[in-house]
Amino acid sequence: MIKIQNPILKGFNPDPSICRVGDDYYIATSTFEWFPGVQIHHSKDLVNWHLVSRPLNRVSLLDMKGNPNSGGVWAPSLSYSGGKFWLIYSDMKTKFGAWRDVHNYLTTCETIDGEWSEPIFLNSSGFDPSLFQDDDGRKYVVNRNWDQRTRNDSPCTIVLQEYSDAEKRLIGKPKVIFTGTDLAYTEGPNLYKINGYYYLVTAEGGTWYGHAATLARSEKIEGPYVLHPDNPLLSSWHDPRNPLQKCGHAAFVETQTNEWYMVHLTGRTLPQNQKPILDNRGFCPLGRETAIQKLEWRNGWPYVVGGKQGSLEVEAPNLEEVKWEKDYDEVDDFNSPILNHHFQSLRIPLTDEIMSLTDRPGNLRLYGRESLTSLFTQALVARRWQAFNFDASTGVFFKPDTFQQAAGLVCYYDTENWTSVQVTWNEEKGRIIDLVIRDHISFSRPLQGAEIQVPETVEYVHFKVKVREHTYQYYYSFDNETWIEIPGLFESYNLSDEHANGFTGAFVGMHCQDTSGARKAADFDYFQYKEL
Repeated sequence: MIKIQNPILKGFNPDPSICRVGDDYYIATSTFEWFPGVQIHHSKDLVNWHLVSRPLNRVSLLDMKGNPNSGGVWAPSLSYSGGKFWLIYSDMKTKFGAWRDVHNYLTTCETIDGEWSEPIFLNSSGFDPSLFQDDDGRKYVVNRNWDQRTRNDSPCTIVLQEYSDAEKRLIGKPKVIFTGTDLAYTEGPNLYKINGYYYLVTAEGGTWYGHAATLARSEKIEGPYVLHPDNPLLSSWHDPRNPLQKCGHAAFVETQTNEWYMVHLTGRTLPQNQKPILDNRGFCPLGRETAIQKLEWRNGWPYVVGGKQGSLEVEAPNLEEVKWEKDYDEVDDFNSPILNHHFQSLRIPLTDEIMSLTDRPGNLRLYGRESLTSLFTQALVARRWQAFNFDASTGVFFKPDTFQQAAGLVCYYDTENWTSVQVTWNEEKGRIIDLVIRDHISFSRPLQGAEIQVPETVEYVHFKVKVREHTYQYYYSFDNETWIEIPGLFESYNLSDEHANGFTGAFVGMHCQDTSGARKAADFDYFQYKEL
């Protein structure tokens, strides 16, 4: 019997939505402030997945310039009917404080990797909207309704409102159908109709270690909803040693073999070291990931097979296994005119004014823009950390003429948490290698006064980072053969959701900044990402 190994999507953001179209399965997950928005993975067997689409790939669909850290796209909902895919998503503009300025949209496409339609605005009343399509053809949107008067997230309400496809808008008045349980922080609603009952799955307990998936059902879509006899349906809060933590925010799918599964959010902590597990469950530099559990039905209610805490290994459905070819090379030499879709940028698309793969063939060229602390226009190309142990490296050709210009390799969480090894300029030494650290409001340069001078004969300066669970360290080379350690050992937890109070997990990539406004270009010869 084939087993599914969790997480099924490693290092990819969660809040998963899953839909089946014939023999094909698709999962849509959050991307927050990273562009293009939403990532969709495809599978034939629920075991093997590959990235097939990032649908929100133009500004008319998603304009995130100025969005806060861990704002942007929250909890997309993917479904299929009438010969096309339907995608609903939130664009979160305000993350902290009493208010949540958030706008919810709908876009459609006949193919999963095609050109998605211009967005239809739905509402701004809250977040985590999803679309439910009833047997009679009527469509409804459910979402978490936000009440700025309470601030402590209680009471939490899930509201239902009908959607008119003919009018391209919500119609009627929103109706509260669920006020949650004593776990509170009710959000992430998904609605299903199974054997005559409407089943409402919600996320509760907050999206940290108390996270959970709860379930209620009703004979009528507007309620009243009766709670599952053994709520929560899923949670790892009671099991601090479970390798899958933060289990919650779930979505259901039935296979063509009449088996039921549930995809859900999870987080893997760094291996514990010294601190008591009950005092501190750890840190998740890989961010929130997507896992799957098998369901069994008893007396009209689903239960998680193997226990509600979630399992690392799950029995696969009775389907033929289909494996995919790897869609990215360990070393990207930038010989394609199209950037590999495992790379992303921050908040905005990489226009020709920011990035080019043709201006210097065989190189990725970045034109220096704003600093790594900017919420607006950065020249940064990065990919997710997907393992606790990996090496990443690049080679950069950069000839700065002011200290305001820098380009190099960055380990990045958000605008307030990152480290960068970079080529820049020093009035006395000329071209140098420097190390820059941003830790919340703290800014430092540990090599200050001992910066590494780059010989005039050197064209490409090569940088490498070695990530080893709890720590990571930078290296440099002038010939891509002899690597020299740069003083300074960094803690991986500083790039974790818990330290940054965010949702995205850590990234590694290439950047070029020019705060002089001259937009000096840097050429990157390759990017290597190798898991160990």
